[in-house]
Amino acid sequence: MAEDVQPIIVIRKKGGHAAHHGGAWKVAYADFVTAMMALFIVLWLLNSSVQVRKAVSAYFRDPSGSGSHSGSASTGTGESVSVSKDNMGELKDKLEQALKKSPEFEKIKDYVQMSVTGEGLRVEMMESEKGIFFQSGNGKPSEEGRELIEKLAGELKKLPNGLMIEGYTDAKPFTNGDYSNWELSADRANAARRVMEAAGLPHGRVVQVRGFADQHLHDPEHPEAASNRRISVIVRYQDVVEAPEPEPAKAAEKSEKPAAKAEH
Repeated sequence: MAEDVQPIIVIRKKGGHAAHHGGAWKVAYADFVTAMMALFIVLWLLNSSVQVRKAVSAYFRDPSGSGSHSGSASTGTGESVSVSKDNMGELKDKLEQALKKSPEFEKIKDYVQMSVTGEGLRVEMMESEKGIFFQSGNGKPSEEGRELIEKLAGELKKLPNGLMIEGYTDAKPFTNGDYSNWELSADRANAARRVMEAAGLPHGRVVQVRGFADQHLHDPEHPEAASNRRISVIVRYQDVVEAPEPEPAKAAEKSEKPAAKAEH
């Protein structure tokens, strides 16, 4: 009997590298695209304004927008992008739109003026002959005056900019010698500050309260005109540099000099 012949088994392996490499190249490509996008964002931020960089930074700190301005609050505290000389006009337009929402604004719109000055945005509330914002002869705000000041505070408290509040009177003197236009102008400016802080303006945001009496008349040709009786709220530019404090040595030298007589 012939020997059994064993069958020959041939194993063929298919070529190709798909099983070896798989989809690894896709992961590498995705990493490359992500890196390039990050590079472009960094280059864009480096050429953006300070306000844009602050807004982007605040968004990543508070993406839910829990601050007073969604996407612009810093760490959820309500601090928003400051107003500088470049965007003060935008604040003027925004305040005008906010005041127009007041039901009483139609009655007082002719007595409210806004202007961008060298100090910042000036909001002036000028009196009529009957008196709109303050009661005649004293520093107590009227209902219309309180409502407007509270409306301003509601908008300005969203900004880190410092505020100045000024009071002015007409040239008509008081008959009572114990009280003058100086006291009245300062009292009205201080009353406005108290109303704004009661409405939520952070303490310390008002950096100056000034009373000018009748020294800067709005209508010099008519010294006793009602428009001379007014208060001004000034939103200062954020990049204003405060005057440096005197050095101790210089202050000591000044203190040795005889005091000058006060002017009246």
